Amino acid sequence: MTTSLRSRRVHGLDTLRALAVSLVVLHHYVLFVSGRPTFGWVGELGWAGVDLFFALSGYLIGNQIFAAMGSSEGFSLRHFYARRFLRTLPNFYVVLALYFLWPAFRGDAPLLPLWKYLTFTQNIALEPGTAFSHAWSLSIEEQFYMLLPALALAGAALGNSRRAAWAAIALGFGAGMLFRADAWFDHVQGQANWMSSYYKYIYYSSFCRFDELLAGVALALLKNQQPALWQRFARHGNVFLAAGLAVTLLACALFLHDHFGFAVTVFGYPLLALGIAMLIFAAAAEGSLLRETRVPGAGSLALWSYAIYLTHKQLCIMIGDQLRASGYDVESPAAIALMLLASVAAGWLLYRLVETPFMALRERYVPSNSARKSMAAPQQAEA
Repeated sequence: MTTSLRSRRVHGLDTLRALAVSLVVLHHYVLFVSGRPTFGWVGELGWAGVDLFFALSGYLIGNQIFAAMGSSEGFSLRHFYARRFLRTLPNFYVVLALYFLWPAFRGDAPLLPLWKYLTFTQNIALEPGTAFSHAWSLSIEEQFYMLLPALALAGAALGNSRRAAWAAIALGFGAGMLFRADAWFDHVQGQANWMSSYYKYIYYSSFCRFDELLAGVALALLKNQQPALWQRFARHGNVFLAAGLAVTLLACALFLHDHFGFAVTVFGYPLLALGIAMLIFAAAAEGSLLRETRVPGAGSLALWSYAIYLTHKQLCIMIGDQLRASGYDVESPAAIALMLLASVAAGWLLYRLVETPFMALRERYVPSNSARKSMAAPQQAEA
């Protein structure tokens, strides 16, 4: 099965997913282990790796839904949810059990009620500093997985208007900006505990953080509903790569300058979504440099990225505490290498012991999202 999955993967998308998990790991290292600018601006902006994950999920999942809806076999909501649950829940449940059953693993961080994790509502008014807090992004993704197919089917039932779909995406971006503007005035401006409120009501909020998911869905809609236009744009994949890098770096510069300011809060996320969307398009466009370049190790990191994301943070905190207690500097090259290697090893172990068997079950019993039984079409492994 691993060989089959590797043969289907697109190098450019692997590179982006490997970049996403690397950014997140470095960012969490800075926040929860060293407490210093260990990796400079890269570590400070590593949170954008989550946004890259969001956009990849929007594109890959949207592409699967739209492709199945446009096929002769049709789209099965039951098959879609079965495939998603077999992909995301086993790893999540294992790591969640570690937090609840192994007190040393979670440390001093308080746990939320179990039902919030199980229902993927953890991110709603989430207080910073709670245990397994980085699963807030998984909550948003699971909410997205539940909502997108229903909206797609509703759109198809209403006539499947391409213009209406693009209008809905545009309205979604506008709504996100309005939500963030309203939350900023209500919970950030003039508030004594404004930074905690920013994370609680803006950064972790489902209503404020779907820009990149929406950008990914827009790419999937373009690919499936307007393939001729997609192909025309794809001839200029390297132009989109350059433009995507420029826009993404501009958005990052704005966040570095004034991350919590009103203008960056309202407009920075859609700008970042635009830049990331162009990078994903370049990664998917045949003949582009990003798609064709195979970065050593990126394929493996991409394959293990979900497992690494779930386990790395608390593992690095535990190892960092032990190193500190033994008199070692957690910012030394040896300590950094140890924790990064341990993060990859733990992700690989979770992938091999939990994710791989359940993915094999999925390939056997739910090979596609199609309503009628058919062979699964080759596709990039899911986010």
